[in-house]
Amino acid sequence: MSLIDDLKALGANTDEALGRFMGNASLYERMLGKLPPAVESNQVMPCFESGDNQGALEKAHTLKGVTGNLSLTPLYKAYSDAVTLLRDNKPDEAKEIIEKILPVQDEFIACIEKNK
Repeated sequence: MSLIDDLKALGANTDEALGRFMGNASLYERMLGKLPPAVESNQVMPCFESGDNQGALEKAHTLKGVTGNLSLTPLYKAYSDAVTLLRDNKPDEAKEIIEKILPVQDEFIACIEKNK
């Protein structure tokens, strides 16, 4: 299977993404390579653990944008929901969403790194 097929199997809307990248699969795959460092530099859980809800909001918002641009639908939905909850001052609910999506995020990252 190709990277695109693997991502589709994980729930990514690769057709939408390829449309955004004007059908250029090579460019899309290069941009996917930006996900692992973006996740590494924007870890949300440490913010929750230290009580930094503003930091959690900023990092979740960044990852919402990255995952949305790449059409990684499950991640985008989770980060979108977390951002909304954080803005509504519901950090415990936001933390739950992030905790649940982390294993899925790890699958996406493993898939991308496997196909480099």
